[in-house]
Amino acid sequence: MSMLTPPGMGGKRYRITGDRYPRMRRPRHRRRIILGIVAGACVLGLAGWGTMQLIDVFGGKGSTAQAAQDRRHCPENSTAGRSAAPQPAAGKFPAPAALTVNVYNATARAGLAKHTADELKKRGFKIGKVGNAPAAYDKKVGGTGILLGPKAAADGPLKVLATQLAGAQQQTDDRKTADLDLIVGGTFTQLTAQQDAAKALDRLTHPAQQPAAKC
Repeated sequence: MSMLTPPGMGGKRYRITGDRYPRMRRPRHRRRIILGIVAGACVLGLAGWGTMQLIDVFGGKGSTAQAAQDRRHCPENSTAGRSAAPQPAAGKFPAPAALTVNVYNATARAGLAKHTADELKKRGFKIGKVGNAPAAYDKKVGGTGILLGPKAAADGPLKVLATQLAGAQQQTDDRKTADLDLIVGGTFTQLTAQQDAAKALDRLTHPAQQPAAKC
């Protein structure tokens, strides 16, 4: 028995059997190092991308791209934009001197037809018949009055005459002549003030041009 044999063992020998051995764990700080490297790479990538964006903006590339996009959507570069705002036809509205107006009084107040006709004459209109309104309109016209004319006058002469009497109704009939009728209505007091009527006529015959889009 060896001197190294523990007491009580009786000199018996023991063997270590099995295939399992103690294993060493990886140090935990290694995982932290890997995560730190990945996070640093992400930060550097974002910083580089932001730098490129700033270079594009201050270098003019961003504004150039925006300008190109604006030009693509500019109304004057498309047929739809050009057709959306047609210009009024030249000579569409005649001058007051080219219009003959018959003035009729549909109210019970005397002298309105003559007074109105005299005022229209001062404003450049030609005066035709002056008198009481026909039976179809006598005492039956509400509002300031009615403006009557042939169907061809709806988009031109009647609009010119309407600048002289605000609120008047505009109607057409089957007459064959080009003359117009102004029938004074129940609430009529006077024609539109001459200065205001002149401004309305100017806006009608010389409409303001719409500003072009900045492209």
